[in-house]
Amino acid sequence: MKDGFIKVAAITPSIKVADCEYNAKVIADAAKAAAKKGVKLAVFPELSVCGYTVGDLILHDTLIDGCNKALGSIAAATSASDIVIVVGAPIVNCNKLYDCAVVINRGKVIGISPKSNIPNYGEFYELRYFTPYDGRCPDTATLNYGLGDVQVPFGYLLYRCSGMRNFCFAAEICEDLWAPCSPSASLCCAGANIIVNPSASDEIVGKSEYRRSLVAVQSGKLACGYVYCDAGEGESVTDLVFAGHNIVAECGEIIAECAPFGDGIAVSEIDVDKIARERMRINTFPISSAVREVSFDAEKSVTSLTRYVDASPFVPKAVGELHARCEEVLEIQARALASRLKHVGGKSVIGISGGLDSALALIVAVRATDLLGGKRSDITAVTMPCFGTTARTKSNAALLSEALGVNFSEIDIKEAVDRHLKDIGHDKSTTDVTYENAQARERTQVLMDIANRIGAIVVGTGDLSELALGWATYNGDHMSMYAVNAGVPKTLVRHLVRYYAYSCGSKQAADALYDILDTPVSPELLPAVDGKISQRTEELVGPYELHDFFLYNILRRGFGPRKIYRLACIAFTDYQPQTIAKWLKTFCSRFFAQQFKRSCMPDGPKVGSITLSPRGDLRMPSDAHAALWLEQLDGIGSEKSKKTQQEGKRQTTSKRAK
Repeated sequence: MKDGFIKVAAITPSIKVADCEYNAKVIADAAKAAAKKGVKLAVFPELSVCGYTVGDLILHDTLIDGCNKALGSIAAATSASDIVIVVGAPIVNCNKLYDCAVVINRGKVIGISPKSNIPNYGEFYELRYFTPYDGRCPDTATLNYGLGDVQVPFGYLLYRCSGMRNFCFAAEICEDLWAPCSPSASLCCAGANIIVNPSASDEIVGKSEYRRSLVAVQSGKLACGYVYCDAGEGESVTDLVFAGHNIVAECGEIIAECAPFGDGIAVSEIDVDKIARERMRINTFPISSAVREVSFDAEKSVTSLTRYVDASPFVPKAVGELHARCEEVLEIQARALASRLKHVGGKSVIGISGGLDSALALIVAVRATDLLGGKRSDITAVTMPCFGTTARTKSNAALLSEALGVNFSEIDIKEAVDRHLKDIGHDKSTTDVTYENAQARERTQVLMDIANRIGAIVVGTGDLSELALGWATYNGDHMSMYAVNAGVPKTLVRHLVRYYAYSCGSKQAADALYDILDTPVSPELLPAVDGKISQRTEELVGPYELHDFFLYNILRRGFGPRKIYRLACIAFTDYQPQTIAKWLKTFCSRFFAQQFKRSCMPDGPKVGSITLSPRGDLRMPSDAHAALWLEQLDGIGSEKSKKTQQEGKRQTTSKRAK
């Protein structure tokens, strides 16, 4: 349960219809086996104690008594196990029969959650037996499961862990999810972070995909974890077939699934701390009137992670989805720039370096100009070679500009920078930050003045990752009149450029872009060595794939550095833990120290879930301190724990499987 991760399982055992004693044994055995693997919450199917397809036998006292006895057997058999168990059983209360989720912990039945929506259409005829729960029944039920008559909480209930408040779940049953007004909505608003659903959803053609969508959407709109456990093997096939389609979802994403007719087990870890923070972030997530709470116990321990940790949260994995994402992002950027160009006259100026960011900005400017029906010659691409410029990047800048049909010019700024360094009394042989920034600011001055001369705006090229790290010269490449890449992380920039190269239909443009993609990322502000780039950004500030991972999990998820470090060690098995720790410290330090640059950044479109605009998503003082964040990183990275190594190996295996 460390870091907010709760290991959950949806388990569909092979049952025997109406054989409650047998079913109790297989449920208890499965629960104990799950507990040994660290599962804290195990969910079994609807009416799993007797079988959903028991028919009219469910009205017989013999079966009801058998179910009560079976609940006692499950409770007794699992009393020493550190686990909460949710099973489906029929419960009599006030002379009415209810379809219920029965919750067992530490040898006792601690609560009973009845089903509200009873289907009586198509193949379902549950109203023949069950009464819909509407909240008017007494709030306790008398249950005799081996301990004499016991009063058990009954109704809409929250089950909260006594040692971890965010570990709070509630239950709805099968049709409750499919109904327009699901109990899970009010239960989540009352504080449940996880919804469990013991279900008996029969399998027909096309239903599994709809079921997946339903569970994913419910977990997304309620910002919750959702554990859906379906009936399966052993149920009667007189008229229906049940496939044990089990699903674990979290905030709109399916994180574990047992496909229909699979092994009947879906296990993963739901991050309840993430869920709690997500609800805190979303101010439209309401708080409803209190629902009764039932307390349960679970030992706090480190949860071994089996869930997939995405190393590239900004980049879809499937090729089709990636191409669709790239097209969508380029369209957002182009539409935004087109609107600004239309407002100011249609002309633009871009500093084109032969690198990735400026290539993307030029691509966006071309799309925007085409959208407006303008001439590509209204785009002026300017390359400004100086002390560190290589023939390769200068050539690519020219080739790309020519291929895209824009107005291209080359302005060598060496003499101007030499003169400036002399004017301020700086020795040119001292290649320090003054030496570097003088070049960046000269380039910005040239672009701004050209824009003034021709009645254009300067389109900025810097990306989201550079803004996060402050990897830009203040009032140099930091400044423009519209920053089209400001919402695009570096890991996605590369894919956007590759997608355009693949789809643009111009061999010359594609060849230039592919070579740009193969060129090391560099500001080229230090003299080249033997004609090759001597200054590689990722050697100076760290790998962008790590920084984008840090950026996403700090800003979008609100995770602390220690949790991010743990997740990064799982996601990036090619990096040593000390390397990850080093660059995470760098990220935290630079992110805080460089806020002053973001406080006055130019306009630019938000294209994803994160932006650093001071007018939008990030309101942060420029003199905030990173001490609390860096304090969490004290002592980490010295060695990799055995547990983290194992988690990383599982992640690697998972990647291969995918």
